[in-house]
Amino acid sequence: MINTIYRLSAARRFEIAFEDIDLFGENAIVRPTHLSICNADMRYYLGTRDAKVMAEKLPMALIHEGAGYVVFDPTGKFKYGDKVVMVPNMPTEENEFIAENYLRSSKFCGSSMDGLLQEYVSISPKRLVLLPDDINMNVAAFTEIVSVSVHAISRFDKIAHACRRRIGVWGDGNLGYITSLFIKKMFPESELIIFGISKEKLADFTFADATYHVNEIPKDMWIDHAFECVGGNGSPIAIEQIIGVVNPEATVSILGVSEYPVPVNTRMILEKGLRFFGSSRSGVADFEKTVEMYEKFPEITDYLGNIVSSVNTVRTLNDIKAAFEKDSRKAFGKTIMKWEE
Repeated sequence: MINTIYRLSAARRFEIAFEDIDLFGENAIVRPTHLSICNADMRYYLGTRDAKVMAEKLPMALIHEGAGYVVFDPTGKFKYGDKVVMVPNMPTEENEFIAENYLRSSKFCGSSMDGLLQEYVSISPKRLVLLPDDINMNVAAFTEIVSVSVHAISRFDKIAHACRRRIGVWGDGNLGYITSLFIKKMFPESELIIFGISKEKLADFTFADATYHVNEIPKDMWIDHAFECVGGNGSPIAIEQIIGVVNPEATVSILGVSEYPVPVNTRMILEKGLRFFGSSRSGVADFEKTVEMYEKFPEITDYLGNIVSSVNTVRTLNDIKAAFEKDSRKAFGKTIMKWEE
């Protein structure tokens, strides 16, 4: 079976490649129908990654956030037409102590192997998670980033002490919104406080108990635990504020990605006895838990639908490029590509 792959060959330039898919192997065949553009995809598309990294990884198909339907599954686990979300993390080994998303040997779609920007995706049935028939597929498309938040919150639940009267989230972007929403669902008894830089974006956190602009934090503010969802150039400021506001022996989850080293106030980390931990990517168990929460709390997908900035019908290479260009100009939200034949 001949498959069409849409690879980024240079900044802002896609090319089409054709490769054969083995129909007699162990992999399932999935037709992607809804794909979501991530900030990591945009760094490749715009060429803002290091030139050496670009040279090493391109040409490569982008996209690691996507959902679609099963065309064929030789194992019989899925039937034709089943809606599924694809897990982009591809482990090559198992480790008793290290999760699949932290194994250095694991491959990842759109980073160390071709991503989901293909006509069909050949993928192990073990890397597929069944979706409800009635799910909003525009939301299902970015289940991957949602599962990263669920993964981080689940790890927090195991690490942090049980005093969780007030949890703070720094970051009013997509990651902050998603993480905050799931914190509120997973710890409904905790007071949830959001800290951000845009009052317009903060107004969208209607499920939170309070929101503050980072320049207007009350002097008597305190937090039991915190999540940093800022990343980039804002990381140093956010982490410094968190260290100053959290109570002693707080646990701080770092989720924001920064391209450069971030200085931290180790003196106050030591004085307060703080715990910092980082989380990246996710595994099958996190996807399964995320979908379970979609079903348990149907309102979650309604809230997540609020951060879909645009849905773009894609049929050609030019349509793909147009969607990426639109994403490069957006102020907030997720850009969805709805792939139609």
